[in-house]
Amino acid sequence: MFLHTHPYSPFIPKNATKLIVGTLPPPRFSVKEFKEGDVNFSYGSRDGYLWPILDRIFSLNLAYKTTEEAIQQRKLFLSVYRIGICDIVASAERENIDASDLGMTNIKCRDLIFYLNENPSIETILFMGGNSKNGPEYLFRRQLKEKGIALETISSEVPREYQFKIGSRIITTVSLTAPSGAANRAVGAIAEYKALKKKHPNLNTIDFRVLQYINYFV
Repeated sequence: MFLHTHPYSPFIPKNATKLIVGTLPPPRFSVKEFKEGDVNFSYGSRDGYLWPILDRIFSLNLAYKTTEEAIQQRKLFLSVYRIGICDIVASAERENIDASDLGMTNIKCRDLIFYLNENPSIETILFMGGNSKNGPEYLFRRQLKEKGIALETISSEVPREYQFKIGSRIITTVSLTAPSGAANRAVGAIAEYKALKKKHPNLNTIDFRVLQYINYFV
C-alpha cells in the first residue's frame, strides 16, 4: 500500500471569502518527484486545469515551472482575491499509485468545519468536483452528517449549489466540474456543454470550464 499524504498545508489568506476544496494532488507531489511544467503548490500539476483556467479568467500571465516565482505568483493572486485552498483529504492509502479519488482507501480528512470557524469571512466553498464516491463534496457531506449539520439544495443543475448553517452563519457550496483530464468525459455528457458545442463547434472542455468557473470566482 502507498500512503498518499497531502504535501501542502491549507493556504487561507486573512479575510478569505471563498475556499477551494479538492482531495489530493498526484502522488508525485507527495514525494517531490516533479515533472517539467509542474508547480510545487496546490493544483500545480502540469496535467491539471485549475491554474490555466484562472490564468485565462484573470489574465495572470502565470509561470508554469518548479520555481519559487511560480509559487509566489499563485499565493499573491489568492491573497489579492481573498481565495483560500484547503483540500479535504489529509492522507489516504492506495494500491495503485495514481490520482484517482475512487482508488483512495483509509481516508483521513481535514476538519473543514474547524477551518471555517477559524476563518469567519468565508462565504463560499468551491468544490473541485461533485458528489461521486470519495470526491470532495462526497467527503464533506459525510463530515456534515457526522456533525448533525443539514445541507440544503439551492440548485440541482450543474454546477450544483447547496447551503448549510454554522450557528447563524450561512455558507454556500458549489460543486464545479473537476479541473482534471479525467473529468473531460463527464463534461461531454453535460447538456449545457452539448448545446454550446452545437452553437460553437470549436468550444472545448476547458473553454466550458472557463465559462462555468468565471461565475463563481469573479
